[in-house]
Amino acid sequence: MKNLLALIGLISLFAPGAFAASATPLAGAAPLDSATLLADVRTLSAPELAGRRTGSEGSKMAQVYIARRFEQIGIKPFGANYAMPFAFTSLRGQVKTEYPAALNLVGHIRGSVHPERYMVVSAHYDHLGVQKGAAYLGADDNASGVAAMLAVAAYFKQNPPQNTIVFAAFDAEELGHHGARALVKAAPFPIAKVALNLNFDMVSRNDKNEIYAAGTRYTPSLKPLVAKAAASSSVKVRLGHDSKVPGAPPDDDWTGQSDHAVFHEAGIAFLYFGVEDHADYHQPSDSFEKIDPTFFAEVARLLVSAAAILDQNLDTLK
Repeated sequence: MKNLLALIGLISLFAPGAFAASATPLAGAAPLDSATLLADVRTLSAPELAGRRTGSEGSKMAQVYIARRFEQIGIKPFGANYAMPFAFTSLRGQVKTEYPAALNLVGHIRGSVHPERYMVVSAHYDHLGVQKGAAYLGADDNASGVAAMLAVAAYFKQNPPQNTIVFAAFDAEELGHHGARALVKAAPFPIAKVALNLNFDMVSRNDKNEIYAAGTRYTPSLKPLVAKAAASSSVKVRLGHDSKVPGAPPDDDWTGQSDHAVFHEAGIAFLYFGVEDHADYHQPSDSFEKIDPTFFAEVARLLVSAAAILDQNLDTLK
């Protein structure tokens, strides 16, 4: 009850409208409620959620919040509710850890023209939890991606998509993309009909005012669509981090670095938006206060534009 009351307090304190809007968007940019965007990321990275580690009380609080936001937006569940529980075993070195109660939150907005074709918009909500007494709050990684996903959902609710858009808040990404694997293995929709996974992971801060779009090397027809979305944004959109460059460190290729990897393994095209690592990556200092509200709002507008353009052109991907 104590944790539930804490969450209710957070929802009230950081409700949509609690923050002033950010920078004025460029002409042609997608509409965005930047106050709600910031409220979502601040709530999910609040100290009370203690880093949202899979199976923790903070994770459960995040689940309640995300489900409430899905409902507020008008995202429809595939069944009785948004919850898709799953279990898995994590193996780190010689240590096996059982996770019997992990949970994805999944819903959809039905397509108005091609409801039988799907685009999955995803972001993981889990993070590293508490380690050695320090809470790893995970504001950029990846409360920011979840907030951006919710902004995309709000857009499509007001502007019905041509294709059915699935919204997936994944658990257990930090432990090995287990949430994405659970969905692809037992999706409540035909996984063979998914044309694209649009994945967001770390999208709220960058000192160079740039973000990367990875995945176009595998699906070159995505390049003009990314360029079209980038044309109305003040954020520099760079392509890359989706191939093994000679002499570069292994983690320079992001193909396997987030949940889109599972879709790629299943033969599904992906487009992944994320910033390069910063000093607070996987540190307790990855907090809401480090987020750049102007940059984040502009990135979110970019992601909404990209999602809208992709929805209108899913049949061109090859």
